[in-house]
Amino acid sequence: MDNQEYNSIVSFIWGIADDCLRDVYVRGKYRDVILPMTVIRRLDAMLEEKKAAVLEMKKQLDAAKIDNQWPALCNVAGQAFCNASPFLLKDLTSRGKKQTLEADFKAYLDGFSPNVQEILDKFKFRDQIKTMVDADILGSVIDKFTSSDINLSPEPVYKDAEKTIVKLPGLDNHGMGTIFEELIRRFNEENNEEAGEHWTPRDVVELMADLAFYPVQDKIKDATYSCYEQRCLGLIQYWERCA
Repeated sequence: MDNQEYNSIVSFIWGIADDCLRDVYVRGKYRDVILPMTVIRRLDAMLEEKKAAVLEMKKQLDAAKIDNQWPALCNVAGQAFCNASPFLLKDLTSRGKKQTLEADFKAYLDGFSPNVQEILDKFKFRDQIKTMVDADILGSVIDKFTSSDINLSPEPVYKDAEKTIVKLPGLDNHGMGTIFEELIRRFNEENNEEAGEHWTPRDVVELMADLAFYPVQDKIKDATYSCYEQRCLGLIQYWERCA
């Protein structure tokens, strides 16, 4: 994926804030919705292909009265996380009543495995649901993030049934991280935050690690070393959970 495609995705997501959140949130609070929804849509897209198989496995586990179902469900999903709710995010776009949408969206969020729940809790995203429902924008936000004009899945979207013409390329983990970091940078600039007040991009972290190790690489006797930089630790742990 080239820079133009990255910028196109970032601009699309950035536009969701202006289209849906204006007059409901002040600009400094847009990221309280956009950043967690970006993560949720990414996870949702990664789980979409195996959703039916996960639900079938859950049905079997429920019948067998298995308590700790997450290892088996994640294994079927082929990821380190999964969602055991009956829904995909796109399933919620047809909800006509605010009350129904709110209940189903909460059930969808509750269906994520514990490692994703930790991420949602860190974002404090559930605190935003009532505000969005009362302003009648939750449906619009979901519609935008599930639009056919954007692809946050690792799999490409094709124009034809034969899958020979790519409409939207797939997005690998590094690409997703780059987009997420760019959104963070833009939101921080909007809030007049300076460099150092938010975490460091991963490419810079990698360069810093190289600079630390290269001068002593011929003296290293062990095959495994760690480089600790506290300000970027949260981002590294965050994306390890998502990868």
